[in-house]
Amino acid sequence: MSRPIAIVLGAFVEPGGTASRALRRRAEKAADLYAAGVVCKIVGSGGIGRHPPSEARVIRAILLDHGVPEADILLEEESRNTLDNIRFSAKLLPAETNLMLISDAWHLPRARLVARRLGLNASTAHPSLRGAQPLRVAKSIAREIAAFLVYLIRPMR
Repeated sequence: MSRPIAIVLGAFVEPGGTASRALRRRAEKAADLYAAGVVCKIVGSGGIGRHPPSEARVIRAILLDHGVPEADILLEEESRNTLDNIRFSAKLLPAETNLMLISDAWHLPRARLVARRLGLNASTAHPSLRGAQPLRVAKSIAREIAAFLVYLIRPMR
């Protein structure tokens, strides 16, 4: 079986175009998996939020800083949510590609649900919480519980 292609699910970009802690953790996890030979390519996924550039471009910059060759980085810069992150990223790849979704642990149940409903073969990986702020983590978990329930009943279009 071939090595999967990682999809790094976006997170917000700070003013000035710097990565949020969550985005940095996710991109660095992908770079570590690439360096270990676990994944063969990486898709940075995420459009422009409140602050430019796109989340995907910030992911690419982090990957390049960690030694991932530009030829093995793909960008998906249109998505605005988890469903679109996965759907738009998958369109960049050959059919039947094995995927590895990379995000924070609390986000991955929803991401797995989306991938399964879209008929995609996806494993998951998450970074450590090193550098995470406890209050922000608690808010993110609460948000994900509500978002998971919405995605559970929402049709995947």
